[in-house]
Amino acid sequence: MAELDADLDHIIPSCVLTPIGAKLVVGFVSLLCFARSYDGDFVFDDSEAIVNNKDLQADTPLGDLWHHDFWGSRLSSNNSHKSYRPLTVLTFRLNYYLSGGFHPAGFHVVNILLHGGVSVLMVDVFSVLFGGLQFTSKGQRAHLAPRASFLAALLFAVHPVHTECVAGVVGRADLLCALFFSLSFLGYCKAFQETGTKEGTHPSTRWVLLSIFLGAVAMLCKEQGITVLGLNAVFDILVIGKFNVLEVVQKVLRKDKSLENLGALRSGGLLFRMTLLTSGGASVLYMRWRIMGTGPPAFTEVDNPASFADSMLVRAINYNYYYSLNAWLLLCPWWLCFDWSMGCIPLIKSLGDWRVTALAALWLCLIGLIRQALCSEDSCRRRILTLGLGFLVIPFLPASNLFFRVGFVVAERVLYLPSAGYCVLLTFGFAALSRHTKQKKLISAFILGILLINALRCVIRSGEWRNEDQLFRSALSVCPLNAKVHYNIGKNLADKGNQTAAIRYYREAVRLNPKYVHAMNNLGNILKERNELQEAEELLSLAVQIQPDFAAAWMNLGIVQNSLKRFEAAEQSYRTAIKHRKKYPDCYYNLGRLYADLNRHVDALNAWRNATVLKPEHSLAWNNMIILLDNTGNLAQAEAVGREALELIPNDHSLMFSLANVLGKSQKYKESEALFLKAIKANPNVASYHGNLAVLYHRWGHLELAKKHYEISLQLDPAAAGTKENYSLLRRKLEQRQKKDV
Repeated sequence: MAELDADLDHIIPSCVLTPIGAKLVVGFVSLLCFARSYDGDFVFDDSEAIVNNKDLQADTPLGDLWHHDFWGSRLSSNNSHKSYRPLTVLTFRLNYYLSGGFHPAGFHVVNILLHGGVSVLMVDVFSVLFGGLQFTSKGQRAHLAPRASFLAALLFAVHPVHTECVAGVVGRADLLCALFFSLSFLGYCKAFQETGTKEGTHPSTRWVLLSIFLGAVAMLCKEQGITVLGLNAVFDILVIGKFNVLEVVQKVLRKDKSLENLGALRSGGLLFRMTLLTSGGASVLYMRWRIMGTGPPAFTEVDNPASFADSMLVRAINYNYYYSLNAWLLLCPWWLCFDWSMGCIPLIKSLGDWRVTALAALWLCLIGLIRQALCSEDSCRRRILTLGLGFLVIPFLPASNLFFRVGFVVAERVLYLPSAGYCVLLTFGFAALSRHTKQKKLISAFILGILLINALRCVIRSGEWRNEDQLFRSALSVCPLNAKVHYNIGKNLADKGNQTAAIRYYREAVRLNPKYVHAMNNLGNILKERNELQEAEELLSLAVQIQPDFAAAWMNLGIVQNSLKRFEAAEQSYRTAIKHRKKYPDCYYNLGRLYADLNRHVDALNAWRNATVLKPEHSLAWNNMIILLDNTGNLAQAEAVGREALELIPNDHSLMFSLANVLGKSQKYKESEALFLKAIKANPNVASYHGNLAVLYHRWGHLELAKKHYEISLQLDPAAAGTKENYSLLRRKLEQRQKKDV
């Protein structure tokens, strides 16, 4: 280890090699690389996990967090994603409380600081990996490998593949997981501190148990955190137990019955610690499975097409190709994308596909590294390569499709922890290269270039994650065949009111993925608003044919059929939507509108009442009830409904306006006036508010006030025929009064 660190002597200046100095530099660089994302918006998955997640709000009991998934759905639900990360959600909730709402800057700052903390912690982790666990008589580690650990930590801090975890708020799950993963590993190392200073001393069981606890905490931040227990086991066997695989294999081949090495492991208490790790991990996984309630989540073919292939050979080839893509993202993190699904990576269907060469390259490298890690006579090399590969592979296993199907093809966020192993291997490679060449300055320049290029890429990529428009458009050059990229750009344009451009992207999304029901639904909605009803009906009908339980598409199909005067079909579509989504207030609202058009007033009121029961703040449903009761002469009932609505939504100016109209007809002029004025104060530029207040004053005999508000109403809407007529009547009345006075 001293030799490896000496190989980096000409690269790392001694002025930063104090433990505090190294950590300060690593921390500062890590914060600097991603600081640009601090004032970004909530983007992509942030909307569902944070903005629309009721678990963040104070009215949701804290206990519910332990029964809900990462997105706020009950784990027992068949629609749950099964991603159980209650501690991460708890930090979101704390962020929400401290920020006073959904202010993204506070969320982003926490993510940036967490990455800085993890990067600093990696200095200690890498120091163990490179320097080993030999202690002095005073209990201090003998070999800190300061240069190697500092360089590896810098490479980790500036790796662009981390941008998704740092700049995307939902990436906090990976950051917290990495934090407790590292603490668990360091805690396990701490268990052996006294054994290095006092002979006959056994490793501390307390530290081993603490390490298991921290591993469980890491898992409650993100599922892959539990893999730290496997890494601790590998570390214990190969580093503490000094288990030499090559030596054991040679003894087995020679039929040597002694196998003293194994006996030494048993006497060192390894089996006891392995029992603790295994039983602890099994207990945590069992509790996790019990909490999950039902089986694993159900993913679709577009999420992970390889896992749905009929041929085992095709699945194996594509899984390995995905591994090679992940390796390439670590090696060359220039082509980054927020989503790699939906045709971004076409399926390899035969061995004749040229991409198979990537598999061969990956396994040639891995086999070479594994051979050196297990068979090298240099114990230092064996330790560094084995633990580097351990950090690279073990945290990646939950995303490998080996144990269960995952809901993605490639995901940059899952590389946050494995990148630590990559940084170890890369640093080891630089040291080996430096040892065998005289071009020291060239190597120094190369390493500095990598650090600067990666840091620049982090800054650029952080800027792309600041808002959805930049993020989605940045993906077009990386994954032009990804239907979801086109869909998200289209959705973003539609939200900004640019329907023409949105239609173009939605059509491209449907062309790339003819079964993309969400794109069909959104495109159908826009066409409905543009009165292109025939094509809208065709798209929505196809969407529900592909996915019969797509409640939103059934509701939108009902709206289109209602517009086409196909009332029976519309009612059936609404009923089907409610069948697939029991609590669907918007669908009840639209069903009520259908019944109102058919003069089925009782059914309409019942439908709107259902909408308000499911969603008490459903202003449109309340308003329609008030207006329908008003129009049918049920003023007392309309007044009661209006008052009930305003108790629930006291600041809704449209409800104030509707109730004010009812009170005016009931000759409760003073109360009606107060509500009209309150509605106008909330929204002063609505012509009908002033016009109806003028009518109230006209009836009430306050003619000058009526004249004032008629004039304001006509300024806001000069074409309002009813207001013009009433204003003319008022002027004639005022003129007659003046003549009479004269």
